[in-house]
Amino acid sequence: MSDALIVVDVINTFRHDDGPALLESFRARLTAMTATLAEARDAQLPIIYTNDAANGWDGDAPGLVRHAIDHGAGADVVKPLAPAEHDRFIFKPRYSGFDHTALAPLLECDGIERVILVGAAVEGCVVQTAIDARELGFKATIVSSACATVDEELEQIALAYARRVGGVRIAERLAEALRDDARV
Repeated sequence: MSDALIVVDVINTFRHDDGPALLESFRARLTAMTATLAEARDAQLPIIYTNDAANGWDGDAPGLVRHAIDHGAGADVVKPLAPAEHDRFIFKPRYSGFDHTALAPLLECDGIERVILVGAAVEGCVVQTAIDARELGFKATIVSSACATVDEELEQIALAYARRVGGVRIAERLAEALRDDARV
């Protein structure tokens, strides 16, 4: 089985209504987020970023990253989470990384059978992307320790819903998600 790591909405200026709470969660979970990225790179998993375009539909992913670092409130979290040279980057117009994007055809072209998700906010874009992955026939696992949230109560509700209703697997670490017996 082929896996890919999907990194959801980590490029952010945090200059919106939920920004301060989200940034606080990013800072609290940054170690797990960066460790998951490093482990995925060490395992040579394909890494695909899906990110809100922030109303900039020019396709300039490096520009979006620079803008978030230079003009956002969370350069300290965006820098270590920024895409590496060979990572792919897809702009998304809605919550799900699959909705009106080329993510599904890209995964199919690469022979990916399961997506492993990290990012923000778990109760919104991460869970919606995971559920859409399942709807499209992919297996999906969320690494919950590597996801930021705006509201921890909503996070728990969303993760329970994703697991119980959406058929999404929840793991604490990437190693747990990659175990052979984790391939559900």
